[in-house]
Amino acid sequence: MGDETTTGSSSGFSKEDKERVRFEMELEFVQCLANPKYLNFLAQSLYLEDEAFINYLKYLLYWKKPEYAKFIIYPHSLYFLDLLQDEEFRKILKNPNVCDEIHLQQFYHWQYYRENPLKDKDKVNDKKDKDKDEDEDKDED
Repeated sequence: MGDETTTGSSSGFSKEDKERVRFEMELEFVQCLANPKYLNFLAQSLYLEDEAFINYLKYLLYWKKPEYAKFIIYPHSLYFLDLLQDEEFRKILKNPNVCDEIHLQQFYHWQYYRENPLKDKDKVNDKKDKDKDEDEDKDED
């Protein structure tokens, strides 16, 4: 009985512990949304047709706020969380070919946009300028 007042509940866990566990579980779930195969699983298992689950996805939009988004490792998860608000997107996720295409596009994004594309553009322009200068030097000789 005395335990209830020190821990805040009869379960033996403090309120802070419960909030931390909830935070971690929601963070992990949101990040799972970055995986197109998992999205396909959710669609085929009919979770994406369950009104309670759809409401949960709406609730999770708070992860887009900067104070929460800073904990997200896979930013695609927030993009997919947005897309999951759309009924049409939820329906097409049942098709494994669609999810394979999403996964492929995601791979290409990681492969080709790992660095800042503007930085790469500057590198290309610098190389062109350098080549141009070298050509001019050769013409002078």
